This record gives sequence, structure tokens and C-alpha cells, in this order.
Amino acid sequence: QVQLVQSGGGLVQAGGSLRLSCKISGPAYWRKSMGWFRRGLGKEREFVAAIIWEDGNDYYTDSVRGRFATSRNNAANIVFLQMNNLTPEDTALYYCAASVLSSGSYAANDYDSWGQGSQVTVSS
Repeated sequence: QVQLVQSGGGLVQAGGSLRLSCKISGPAYWRKSMGWFRRGLGKEREFVAAIIWEDGNDYYTDSVRGRFATSRNNAANIVFLQMNNLTPEDTALYYCAASVLSSGSYAANDYDSWGQGSQVTVSS
């Protein structure tokens, strides 16, 4: 498996932007896809976005499409989640995750390694 170390997050006003980073250490075999998930207070964990490492194809849940963008830096082995036009509904603990599957899966169970989480709080 790989080790994932997240950075970024914080407190921002509605309409603002934040960027999350996820530094990956370990064999490329384990990070064919990278996903982002979040868990709001009292809510279940939900899929946010995913990217297939080889071709960069990206996928988003409907509620963030057009506002969030995930990308990867192959040389630095980092994946990013750029979050724009944030709303209070985006407040959550965000996790990056790595999968051996190159499908950009929506399912958390398809991911093998997880970051430590980054808190994103959006004030109204």
C-alpha cells in the first residue's frame, strides 16, 4: 500500500476557495486511481471526486461538479483538490484515498489507503 499525507484545508467564508493536497509515498501500483471523500458532521462518508492517474480522467459527484477540480502532479506524486465557490454545505472532513483499480471508483471500499483527513469549514 501507499502512505498518504494531506495538507491544506481550513476556515473560509462562503464563496471562497481552498486547495487540498495529498502527498503519496510508495509504489505506483497502489495509486492507479486517487479519490476524495468527505464526511460532514452527523453525515455518512460520501464520494467527492476521483482521478485516474495514467490518463488524468476525472469524475465528480453532482454537488461539486463545476466547482471542484482534482489534478495530479506526476513528478511530485501529489494529488490536489481545488475547491471553489464553497458553501456551508461543503463543511466536512475531507480524505484522499488511493486505489489499485484504474476505474476512478465512487465506492470507498475500492480504495486501499487513506489520508489522515483535512478539515474544511465554510462559514456563511
